[in-house]
Amino acid sequence: MLRTECPNPQFNRDGLIILNGKWSFFSDSVPSAHEIEVPFAPESRLSGINYTGFIKDCEYSRKFTVDAPEENERLFLRFGAVNYEATVYVNGEYVGVHRGGYTSFGFDVTDKVRGGENELRVKVHNDVTENVPTGKQSARPESFGCFYTRVTGIWQPVWLERTPVNYIESLKFYPDIEGCAVKAELVCEGEGEAEIAVTYDGRLVGEAKGYVKYRRAFDIKLGEKHLWEIGNGRLYDVTVRYCGDEVKSYFGLRQTGYDGMKFMLNGKSVFQRLSLDQGYYPDGLYTAPDDESMRRDVELGLRLGFNGARLHQKVFDPRFLYHCDRAGYLVWGEFPSWGVDYENLSALGTLVGEWTEAVERDFNHPSIITWCPLNETWESLKDARKVRDVRFVDAVYAVTKALDGTRPCVDVSGGFHGHKTDLYDFHDYLDPETLEKHLRALEENDEIIVDKVYAPDFAEESDLRYEKGLPVNVSEYGGVSYATSTDNGWGYRRCGGEKEYVDCYVKLTSMLLKSKKLSGFCFTQLYDVEQEQNGLYTYDRKLKFGEAAEKRIRECNLAKAAIED
Repeated sequence: MLRTECPNPQFNRDGLIILNGKWSFFSDSVPSAHEIEVPFAPESRLSGINYTGFIKDCEYSRKFTVDAPEENERLFLRFGAVNYEATVYVNGEYVGVHRGGYTSFGFDVTDKVRGGENELRVKVHNDVTENVPTGKQSARPESFGCFYTRVTGIWQPVWLERTPVNYIESLKFYPDIEGCAVKAELVCEGEGEAEIAVTYDGRLVGEAKGYVKYRRAFDIKLGEKHLWEIGNGRLYDVTVRYCGDEVKSYFGLRQTGYDGMKFMLNGKSVFQRLSLDQGYYPDGLYTAPDDESMRRDVELGLRLGFNGARLHQKVFDPRFLYHCDRAGYLVWGEFPSWGVDYENLSALGTLVGEWTEAVERDFNHPSIITWCPLNETWESLKDARKVRDVRFVDAVYAVTKALDGTRPCVDVSGGFHGHKTDLYDFHDYLDPETLEKHLRALEENDEIIVDKVYAPDFAEESDLRYEKGLPVNVSEYGGVSYATSTDNGWGYRRCGGEKEYVDCYVKLTSMLLKSKKLSGFCFTQLYDVEQEQNGLYTYDRKLKFGEAAEKRIRECNLAKAAIED
């Protein structure tokens, strides 16, 4: 199952040499040497190995044939993501090391390759018990609760690309809907003339030319105005040429933010109707079996009346975000912060370094309307007696806003917030009566209750309370298990059958939509993942309900929210 599509439509060069496919794979943890299908992790069935035990160290290798770079060329080796520490060698020579399991990286291998056959080796270290970001990967031998099968090694595409000596390093877009314009910021190696062409549906609608010395911003007036909206991406295509290099990209003309407690998209109040998307696949785990599977996941959310998703505890594949961009599908860009101990600052640099790479990589995606660097920081997941250090939370928020001042940032989803956040959110997996009590407290007293049934006992020790007037989002609710398998599955609560489940869904969701002080919700969850069976779809993406139940859920989600008045 060879993944041959462009790895990143936001920054695409022609002539990529895709290195996915059969590689040699070896680990002391796995009984014998194997052939592996890249980019699928060895724990997955699609890798051909399907070994789900702990793999702390492993090694990949393969041969590739390439023409030697000419004098005026550079050759780069790119990786979509490798979990966790990747040390790379070409023809036996050390190339570089990258630490971080979720973000893209690359190396200039111009001086390492030769014309003809070459050898590529990648040594990987991955230990989920270390103080590093691991998201929902289980630290036990088995999956349990809301923790799933581990993902080791290469799990996104690998490729080679050629550039001139002077080349385009990065590209950022700053859309301006009032002025019907876009600012394009180029960062380049060297200096030279640049040309930027913006098209819409094949028609040239804007252009700019000028000399670039390492960095320059171009203000481009657009001849046609097409807003990026929910359900309609209306993307502008961009071609950038510089010193013989050519990069193709795109942007959406849209503006996001808050007006008081209302979330605004292009100046209009929009209620965020999100579902929780874990980004797991039955055969590929973190890696979708094909591009169509990612596109279909977006359609599954739209089918039930959701207008977006919270992409939970994982930095998603750029192609998934591309399909969100095209569909006009709102998403929260989140970091897999679980696995890090928040009670001290020892892992702050590790987390911030990789989070910076994620924000920089995904800055141009119009579908991302909120950054969410941390999840549930009220305790260390390993030791409930340890309260997180608030400086950790404050520092991550400050870095996020320094990287991107154009989007809202929720410092923490659920748990305890820090001293500053653009919106306040909370998780509520309790019964409808308790949720109603929490919503009434918000409506009448501007108070958010941290209930001891869900939060740890030291909740009352926190002096960081909700600041009146901040936007509020219930970023996790539901979690009701309606199992379709014989093992009954796991969920935060259980129900007895389809009617009870749908009745509960409609009751909970209707209460949230009627709140005049909520900017949005996120339902847990869109589909089951392994033993966590509280999804609206099964793990293999089959709807659990009949047509009448599906219609009730969709109509409930599409009902007008009180805050949208």
